Amino acid sequence: MASLLISRPRTWSTRKMSRASERGFTLLEMVCVLALIAMMAAVLLPLFPHHTTRSRLEGYVLQTAALLKVDRDAAIRRGTGVATLVDAGGRVIRSGASADMVRIPDDVRFETVLPRTCNQREALSTIRFFASGMSCGGAVTLAREDVGYEVRVNWLTGRIDIVSRDLAN
Repeated sequence: MASLLISRPRTWSTRKMSRASERGFTLLEMVCVLALIAMMAAVLLPLFPHHTTRSRLEGYVLQTAALLKVDRDAAIRRGTGVATLVDAGGRVIRSGASADMVRIPDDVRFETVLPRTCNQREALSTIRFFASGMSCGGAVTLAREDVGYEVRVNWLTGRIDIVSRDLAN
């Protein structure tokens, strides 16, 4: 009699494993690549400059002007004085009428021109608004290398204006 050669049939799972071992990435290889990318990012990201863009600077200027306008409106509405704190050293402008504040980043030049006295009292780094809408005035300048803006408060009318300064020339 002829002997029958019995071979084990290849199942679907054994064929799949043999093909999978021939191509593709293992989980360990993927983890190693991701770890290398993370290490490179950790080293290189601090080298990229993090500076305030022109549009972001304009945002800080608009926030400052809006905060001053809110304080002026609050003084008129309440019938009493409101003082906006302008802290150049702490790089912050705080509303006297609400909890709002504007924080100025370190790469933005922050300068102020404020009165020493207001209504026969020391001004103490503030821009004061009166119930009549008037103010003791002041100016806040926010600038970077090529552009700057000045937020001015008129002492007589209390009006808040934004003036652009081209610093490239």
